[in-house]
Formats: sequence, structure tokens, C-alpha cells
Amino acid sequence: MSDEQILLMASAASIGVVHTLIGPDHYLPFITLARTRRWSLLRTVGVTLASGLGHVAGSVLLGALGISLGWALGGLERLEAFRSEMAGWILFAFGLAYLSWGLRQAYRSRPHSHVHTHADGIVHEHGHAHNREHAHVHHPPEADSRKMLRGATAWTLFLVFVLGPCEPLIPLLMYPAATGSATGVAIVAAVFALATLATMTTVVIVGRASLDLLPTGRWERWSHAVAGAIVAACGLGIQLGL
Repeated sequence: MSDEQILLMASAASIGVVHTLIGPDHYLPFITLARTRRWSLLRTVGVTLASGLGHVAGSVLLGALGISLGWALGGLERLEAFRSEMAGWILFAFGLAYLSWGLRQAYRSRPHSHVHTHADGIVHEHGHAHNREHAHVHHPPEADSRKMLRGATAWTLFLVFVLGPCEPLIPLLMYPAATGSATGVAIVAAVFALATLATMTTVVIVGRASLDLLPTGRWERWSHAVAGAIVAACGLGIQLGL
């Protein structure tokens, strides 16, 4: 293996890690939604890996197609910018929709009281909130909406990441392609993918575990709304180039 190949692999790995860390949209949606949707560790890792793999594979396929057809780097970058805009708007719209649903959930779960009169004439009052544990008793349709969201949330993240480009990857692929090394292209893509997926998964697992350590108490009912706001902010950040 030549020095140029080693340098290119090291660049692909380091850029994959840095690219992921400086892009909050690569992990914050997974952390917040895994926490609010009560995903298991296995599901959290599965959704993260699937979305990350789709994220990298989309750019690899586009880069390979562009290289095989002889497209210029500028043309590929413009196409990647269009994909980024689409992904950002979808993530922003989904975040707003989830925020709206979360606010509705918070309102319906606000603490309130009921007055009961027993047969012996004793009157008493008790307070409670309509939380997850018995939401189906008070609002039967709510169980259906939660079930729909459980699947829609993961699929939406996957779609966004398939559309979302890995901007640094295509320029990395162009050098080995220019030298006529198909093996070099594959190695660079694989190293970049492994670095990106490992970083995404590690940050999501640590972030998810850290959220569990935070006290929530009465603010727990606002968790869905906060998650939606964070997801919408990530989508907006993509649009603004942050």
C-alpha cells in the first residue's frame, strides 16, 4: 500500500469523524427521539446504523455514477446541495409536526383532579395526569396515534438520511478515481462509512444514556414537544448551512 493510499484512508477516517461531530443533525434527532419514544438500545442502534448507512450509501452511489459518466465535481456538488435542501426541509417539517403533537400531548397530560361521591355520602377529590401508563383508558384513539408515530419516526429519519448527502465524501472519491483505481475508491468509501457510522452510534448511545440520568419530574410531559423543537432546529440548521 502506497503512502498516498494510507494518507487518503487517514483523511477519509478523520473527515468522517469530524463531519459527524460538527453536524448535530447526525445524532441529536436520534438521541431525543429515542428518549421520548422509549426505544430500546437495540432499536436505537438499529435505526441509527440504518439511517447512517443510507446516508453514506446515497453519496457513494451518486459519486460512483458521476465518476462513471464523467461528471465534473461542480455538477456533483450542485446535485448534493439540492439533496441537502430536500432533506433539511423534510426534517424541519417533521420536527414541526412532532412539536405540534408533543404540545397536544403535554396539554392532555396536564395534572387535574376529579371529585367522587361514594354511596355512603363521602366525597373525595384526587388528582392525576393522563400519562403513558394509562392514556388508553382515557383516550382510546391515542394508542393508535402512538403506534403510527413509532414506525413513522424511524422511517422518516431513514428517508431524511438517505436524501441527506455526505458533502466531503465525493471530493475524497475523486482523487482515487482520477488515478483509475477502483479499489482505492472502494477503500475510501468503506473507511469513511465505518468512521461515520461508528461516530454516530457512539454519540447517540452516550447521549441517550446521559438523558436518562437527568431529572425530569413534572417536565417529562413536555419531552415530546422539546424533541420536536430540536428536530426542527436541526432541519433549519441544514438549510442555513450550520
